[in-house]
Amino acid sequence: MPDTRPDQIFDENGVCNACLSYERNKKIDWKKRTEELEKIIKETKSKNSYYDCVIPSSGGKDSTYQALWARDKGLNSILVTATTCDLSDIGRKNLDNLKKIGFDTIEISNNSLVRSKLNKICLGLIGDISWPEHVSIFTVPIRFAINYKIPLILFGENPQVEYGGPEISLSNYNLDRKWMEEFGGLIGLRVSDLVEEHNFSKKDLNIYNYPSKEELEKFSVKSIFLGYFEMWDSIRNCKIAKKNGFSEYNLDLEGCYFNFEKLDNYQHGIHDYFKFLKFGFARATDQLCYSVRRKLISRDEAIEKAKSLEGKFPNSYLGKPLSEILKKINLSLDDFIKICDKFTNKKIFKCDQSGKLIKNDNGNLEKSNYDNL
Repeated sequence: MPDTRPDQIFDENGVCNACLSYERNKKIDWKKRTEELEKIIKETKSKNSYYDCVIPSSGGKDSTYQALWARDKGLNSILVTATTCDLSDIGRKNLDNLKKIGFDTIEISNNSLVRSKLNKICLGLIGDISWPEHVSIFTVPIRFAINYKIPLILFGENPQVEYGGPEISLSNYNLDRKWMEEFGGLIGLRVSDLVEEHNFSKKDLNIYNYPSKEELEKFSVKSIFLGYFEMWDSIRNCKIAKKNGFSEYNLDLEGCYFNFEKLDNYQHGIHDYFKFLKFGFARATDQLCYSVRRKLISRDEAIEKAKSLEGKFPNSYLGKPLSEILKKINLSLDDFIKICDKFTNKKIFKCDQSGKLIKNDNGNLEKSNYDNL
């Protein structure tokens, strides 16, 4: 992984913690962890709730795999979707597929006007158009579980494991408020800040609030990462999901090496582009690093692939023009470019003598070097 990734750590041999974590996983006693998980499942079933567990679901390959896994284990689950900001056609198709293959599902959507306003504000404030999505995928399932007294929430991958995070983020299977604040969607912005400074009411943003200590004490919900209990493999998950009706994108996906993830939201292209502006790498690098660790591609090949796939101005995503994506959040192209420039890391990208970012005719930046690949 690049050294510009936040919380990335390298050992004395220059190996990143994502690669170290992958190698450590090969030595884990997975049988022992399976026994630990079976104990949790047994305790869950003993609660005699109508539903045994909530599965947060985007309709993607991983949540499809989680749903199938839970059904195979005899868990009566309900798939809870915090509807994404700008749901794509293929995203809708994959959500509907889960209904077709026999799962109980529910979609919970924030007021679309509030959501669009949040997208625009968060893009301008912290360079993250997806803040509402990254928060609600955690807060919506746990609020649903508390309200309907469902004892278990089954998340999939701990992203800190695959992409590299501090040791403390990898050491247990629980997803709680502390994890959310240190490693999850609550990073960088608080709901209270938005209420006080941007004319939202508390009611407008209640869906983005993690439950209080008092709410959590009313009913005990356990939130776990399935990826702690088994060797997580997104390619395997995709193959299983496809056998059960999941659809990949049938064209090259802008800014990506894989065409089977990040399919649900037209705003993903903007989110990934801002990651590139801030840190000099984006989605394709994440996917290529995943592939290098599994010896699916050589490191040298991956570096060249990343150079060719990343950094292009996001003129479209999933075939939807940028102008249409921005229209939904009432943002002009000129103002979007100004926000891009605001968050561009000038230590990574070339500038002229006056400090102005150098761009080609297509609006693409030029990196000073590629040391962070």
